[in-house]
Amino acid sequence: MSLNKNLVAQRFAKAGQSYSEHAIVQKQICQNLTGLVQQFCPTTMSRVFEIGCGSGNLTRLLATSFQFEELILNDLYADVQQHFSHQENLKWLIGDIETLDFPQQLDMIVSGSALQWMQDLPHLLKRCNEALTERGWLCFSTFGSQNLIEIKELTGQGLSYWSVENWNSALIQAGFEILHLSESETQLYFDSPKDVLQHLKATGVTATAQHRWTKQTLQQFYQDYDRFKYAEGYSLTYHPIYCIARRMK
Repeated sequence: MSLNKNLVAQRFAKAGQSYSEHAIVQKQICQNLTGLVQQFCPTTMSRVFEIGCGSGNLTRLLATSFQFEELILNDLYADVQQHFSHQENLKWLIGDIETLDFPQQLDMIVSGSALQWMQDLPHLLKRCNEALTERGWLCFSTFGSQNLIEIKELTGQGLSYWSVENWNSALIQAGFEILHLSESETQLYFDSPKDVLQHLKATGVTATAQHRWTKQTLQQFYQDYDRFKYAEGYSLTYHPIYCIARRMK
């Protein structure tokens, strides 16, 4: 599916204030990813680059666990800077990372729940490899095919996600040694289908939505969502994938 990156930026910018409160799963994913980085990577690094920093959930966790001489943050839109204080050694690279020049001589590239928005992942991985120092680290979380599967089944809308197998072969092809690659699934439960949509809007995840709701299609959606109603409530699935990789010599 072709992505309108401007629309993606607008939706996430709009959700900027509500994201931290509602992005429960994304916060947990950031904690899990930070734990993996702590397990595999050195605690002191010179230059670190984060792709898609958003409101800074991952940034803050890493900043408390690691020491960086320079931390470069990227996101699509400049408004994300409001979520950060003027930290020492914090630099910005605002815009679509697929069209920007990468910083070079990086010890680590990190990304939390952002790579699924990329249009050409093989090319991005190649550029990541070229930007890293010898034995530099690529650490990220993204999402797999079951992510928000309820929404995709009911509306036909959603991203095309890579499987763990896709990631494995693409990373090796791009010149990475994979130290950790795993996936998991988690469900959130809501009191109503309307609450599901409000949660998605509050976290910016509706950025791919191509259609406008009418009263009729909305009612149909609420009715159809009954197939995902369980004792705990109406389900919404998240399917995170975690990776710790290192540039080969």
